[in-house]
Amino acid sequence: MARGVTKLYGHRIGCQDVTFDLHAGEVLAVVGESGSGKSTLLSVLSTRAEPSAGRIEYRMRDGVARDLFRLNEAERRLLLRTDWGFVHQDPREGLRMGISAGGNVGERLMAVGERHYGRIRETAIDWLGRVEIDESRIDDTPRAYSGGMRQRLQIARNLVTAPRLVFMDEPTGGLDVSVQARLLDLLRGLVADLGLAAIVVTHDLAVARLLSHRIMVMRHGRVIETGLTDQVLDDPREPYTQLLVASVLT
Repeated sequence: MARGVTKLYGHRIGCQDVTFDLHAGEVLAVVGESGSGKSTLLSVLSTRAEPSAGRIEYRMRDGVARDLFRLNEAERRLLLRTDWGFVHQDPREGLRMGISAGGNVGERLMAVGERHYGRIRETAIDWLGRVEIDESRIDDTPRAYSGGMRQRLQIARNLVTAPRLVFMDEPTGGLDVSVQARLLDLLRGLVADLGLAAIVVTHDLAVARLLSHRIMVMRHGRVIETGLTDQVLDDPREPYTQLLVASVLT
């Protein structure tokens, strides 16, 4: 639950008065042009930046909703390692580039208490298979992977602990169109199979349509339109949203 979330940088607005609810198993897309405030909002929601105003509550596994910014640093770090995942646009930000693919996946498992080497490696092999990476590449470092493979490895690293909420920042940005399509199919299948809640920031309306149930359109730091994804994209009410949709179609 987010209420009145605002982030100011001096007199510049990062995002202002953003309010929404996100339910288990629901995917929310946040769209808009560069500078619209969508990435700032994602940083605040994922506790990477402190809000200037507003409140963000998260329902813990015990069913109690807690204010994220009243958690201590250790509690926030635990959430990021266990209950949450974060898929960066540049997979180098979300991977340990100097250790093996199996080690990248295994680190997340160790963070939740797994210590048995055999089980860790077996789970890593299973997850590499789920993201279409051959198990023969398990001991290669991400430096030896293509951009698309790195992104798939980052997804495996994030999802191996069965998080309840995943943040995605332009997850297909910078990839070739054919690689994007394959990755989107993979993401859509995993999100549906695992019943994840997710917040996806993207400037690509095709990504929003394929992955999300609901959409928020941002401009100049504010949410100007929100609703069911197909409804908003097929019949946008706001002139700015109409322009965004038209720019894709032309």
